[in-house]
Amino acid sequence: MSLVLDSAAQDLLFREARTANSFSDEPVTEEQVQAIYDLVKFGPTAFNQTPLRITLVRSPEARERLVKHLAEGNQAKTAAAPLVAILSADNEFHEELPALLPHFPQAKDMFFAERPVREQSALLNAALQAAYFIVGVRAAGLAAGPMTGADLAGIQKEFLDADHTPLMIVNIGKPGEDAWFPRSPRLSFDEVVTTV
Repeated sequence: MSLVLDSAAQDLLFREARTANSFSDEPVTEEQVQAIYDLVKFGPTAFNQTPLRITLVRSPEARERLVKHLAEGNQAKTAAAPLVAILSADNEFHEELPALLPHFPQAKDMFFAERPVREQSALLNAALQAAYFIVGVRAAGLAAGPMTGADLAGIQKEFLDADHTPLMIVNIGKPGEDAWFPRSPRLSFDEVVTTV
């Protein structure tokens, strides 16, 4: 085997992991979420920027406000999930760059002075961080149900501000009954990889 990660960890994080569509009622604790973040914050991004923002939706009132913005097929599972996270991109991430990139603090103004440039970079790098977050949820022995089927503009107005762009909603918890759809096909190595 060419991978260093043992087979059980490969299964947990990738081969056996699936998007969960139902969850048990076992709660997801703040400690679990903090452990997930404390692991995935080390994933690489451009200029060490950290535009991902995580809004945990725990209260019944907030959950009700969120669910109304979701596509019909996503509403019931989100209403029942132990924890829901709104993942968004902070378009003002550059303000943190002097602390996050101490050897090159001028990057803040040199590369990210213009809002359109920041928005593009925030979107790409927060999406990378969102992927790390999903893998981190799996590393915690939980299942993730990421979704983009939603009125993201409505979610932005309801929960965020003009400086934060919502990316996705992630249901989090232990899988419930009939949590998985059948595994969908994936492209093969030869269909994806080209050597030049």
